[in-house]
Amino acid sequence: MPPRPLLSDEAERDEREDQSRLRAIDSRLDSLYRKRQDLIAEMRQLSSEQKALYDRRQAPQVEVERLYDEHGALGQKIAGIRNQRERARKEVDEAVILLRELKLTFSPGERVNPERLRREIADLELRQQTRAVSIEDENALIALLRQRTKELKEAEGRSTVVAEHERQRKEAEQRVAAARAKLDGLAREMAETRTLRDSRMGEIRAKLEAAGGLVAELRAKGRARAEVMAKVDATSREIMEIEREGRKILGQIRSRRDEARRTLRTYTRPRRTSEDILESTAEAQLEELLKHGKVTLGG
Repeated sequence: MPPRPLLSDEAERDEREDQSRLRAIDSRLDSLYRKRQDLIAEMRQLSSEQKALYDRRQAPQVEVERLYDEHGALGQKIAGIRNQRERARKEVDEAVILLRELKLTFSPGERVNPERLRREIADLELRQQTRAVSIEDENALIALLRQRTKELKEAEGRSTVVAEHERQRKEAEQRVAAARAKLDGLAREMAETRTLRDSRMGEIRAKLEAAGGLVAELRAKGRARAEVMAKVDATSREIMEIEREGRKILGQIRSRRDEARRTLRTYTRPRRTSEDILESTAEAQLEELLKHGKVTLGG
């Protein structure tokens, strides 16, 4: 005698519908699990790229800090050179003033060059010997010769004083030249230092622009990672909803079979039949589904 069916016809129809829904859920869950795994892999890749960008950003940042230190040191150097230049400018002014004062202390006679007087006397004597002039002009020429001869003797007598004055004048002029050379050197040094400082600022701007580009990439990667993370969360919520629906269907199947079991026990003698074996197998499958949260039942 064939075993009686465990479920009624209506219950069998419900069972088949639930099994069909469970298979659809199982397929949907497999798809969602794969999708979430792919999203997690993408998120990890974005995290790795963020870390690489962050590491790349550190080198320009360190370089910028070094350049800032150099820029600041050059600024301090410029300030020091500016102070030195002001002192050098004062030294030039003082040296020029001293030279002018020294020249004013020399009388015009003291500044007469004996060699120049000798050349002038020689010219006058040549004119007297080679040119025919009037008595008046000759007397004037002779008087001028006497005057220049007297001045020459006086100049030769003051040769020591003149030499000393010349030495002092040269020293004063050398001080002026040295002070001006020092001032010019400081001006060149300041210009070179300013150029170097400006170049450091240009390098800083370039490094900051590079770092800014990396920061923009970091932010873009962060936004992309946040979007992927949101998709992971949404997929996880969908998986939870579908699993909840699957557990609900499994609960309905269990309730239906429990009801059929109670009915069977009420109207049949307790004996081990093929229906009992089928029921035990179905129950084991239901327990496995509930344990793993995934549908694996066949049709």
